[in-house]
Amino acid sequence: MSIAQSMFGELEQEMANTRKVLERVPMEKADWKPHHKSGTLAWLAGHCAIMPGWGAVTLNQKDLDIQGVDSAVPKFTTREQLLTHFDSELAKYRAAIKTATDEQMLESWTLHAGDHAIFTMPRVAVLRSMVMNHMIHHRAELVVYLRLLDVPIPGLYGPSADEK
Repeated sequence: MSIAQSMFGELEQEMANTRKVLERVPMEKADWKPHHKSGTLAWLAGHCAIMPGWGAVTLNQKDLDIQGVDSAVPKFTTREQLLTHFDSELAKYRAAIKTATDEQMLESWTLHAGDHAIFTMPRVAVLRSMVMNHMIHHRAELVVYLRLLDVPIPGLYGPSADEK
């Protein structure tokens, strides 16, 4: 089994869980945030929606220069827009990982800003830390936002308190 194949099951599980959470986002409360230092509900949900695309970028490019790149989250106004974007980005990631070789997964990948290297890691480590773990972290924040807004939480690793 290749490295990419070994990651595919987890990718499918975590992305399905993320989609379940995004399906609950009440976009009519898009500007809500739990604290003045926090991002808005729409920004956080949008950040989760774009993250699968980072997997495709990691696999399809040798590096990424963020200098001068507009990395802002798109302004989603409906849940349908959010989910459509998530599904589209996930399709790109799935296509890229399905064809990834072990050699490709072990090649160094660099995130930099101009001449300054922010980090260099094997692609597999980038996919694990900067894509998967990063997305799980923000999905967990989004679940807290939903709880504070009294939105029923979907079960992710078994039933939630709202599904008992």
